[in-house]
Amino acid sequence: MTQRLYYLDSFLREFPATVTNIREHSRQDGETLWQIALDRSAFYPTSGGQPYDTGTLRATSRNGAILEIPVLAVEEDESGEVWHSVNKPLMAGTQVEAFIDWPRRLDHMQQHSGQHLLSATLIHRLGAHTVSFHLGPELSTIDIDRDSLSPDDLTRIERVVNDLIAENRPLFINTVARADAEALLAAGELPKLPERDGTIRIIEIENYDRNACGGTHVHSTGQIGSLLIRSTEKVSRGLRLTYVAGLRAVSAARHDAELLHQAASLLTIGPDSLPEAIRRIQAEAKSAAKENQKLRTELAHYHAARLVVEVPYENGIRWVHRAFDDRDPDYLRQLASALTAAAPHTVAFFSCREGDSARIVFARSRDLDFHCGHALRDALAPHNLRAGGSPDMAQSLIPAHLLDTLHTTLTTQYHQ
Repeated sequence: MTQRLYYLDSFLREFPATVTNIREHSRQDGETLWQIALDRSAFYPTSGGQPYDTGTLRATSRNGAILEIPVLAVEEDESGEVWHSVNKPLMAGTQVEAFIDWPRRLDHMQQHSGQHLLSATLIHRLGAHTVSFHLGPELSTIDIDRDSLSPDDLTRIERVVNDLIAENRPLFINTVARADAEALLAAGELPKLPERDGTIRIIEIENYDRNACGGTHVHSTGQIGSLLIRSTEKVSRGLRLTYVAGLRAVSAARHDAELLHQAASLLTIGPDSLPEAIRRIQAEAKSAAKENQKLRTELAHYHAARLVVEVPYENGIRWVHRAFDDRDPDYLRQLASALTAAAPHTVAFFSCREGDSARIVFARSRDLDFHCGHALRDALAPHNLRAGGSPDMAQSLIPAHLLDTLHTTLTTQYHQ
């Protein structure tokens, strides 16, 4: 079994090892992905919500050439063996020098240790327990057994966590027998235990938290750097908190500052004036939308009056057929409604193109005795298309090349 060096020292960046086994993992497009096992490894395999480490293996070939082989992923199988995914094979017995991708490892340690501190603070301050943890490539999340937290709660929790980071409390790692861990669980000194036999690894933040965990961690809370809660959302298991820690928190703060600066520059104001400026813009936009809707309604009525004059009755029906390239579906509905309300014995067949499709609005005045929804549905059925609507108005989105066919079908049936 691989000796797991990250258990002994999470800050180990390079180490010598020997290849003990190799297997083909997958083959795609002529490329083979191999998995190799080492007698000792500091590469962390995906587990407990924490992703795998990456890095490089360096080996010397028989002719003296140096081979640099990227470690693409690391996983643990059911028997507990650790497998390192590589795109070049290394035979059993090969001596290698291994190098951890340190920025990735440090980031994972900051996020994971930050999660321990955040989860412990939520328990201490609010009695909220963490039910799951996920460390993502940009954001990390925990799900807690609460439906909601107030903004004041979030601010207070975040402040306490960062105060504890500033205190630079040490983290201790201990390995205890399963029976001892169960005694700690029964005494309320551990929140939960993994479902496995053997010794249990305990991570302790001095005088604050004790948790069973097999992940990699910093040596003290100060190495977390900082923690920033980004958002919350309701999920099936409770409430999800999204956070960033360490250098991610710095990057997130810098990104937010740049966005605020850009937004303020566009409005030629200072960042502190943005909330009031946005409220003013929203109010102006709401007022403009109301005025625009009023003007559109007036335009639809004027347009309808013009169509009444332009299109005479034929066989007792005024059949108004118009195709528009510069009108949206909402205006077509307004125009059809205004036209059929203003003139008796009137049918409207309007269309507007949307790329290779066309939006259809089919309407009638109330003194005509047919159902627009049923009529349009029946006309489109042979083409395996659907339509929906009421007796007075129906609409559908159809391929543009069917426009003339559909109009001919409806005209033949209802304009006789």
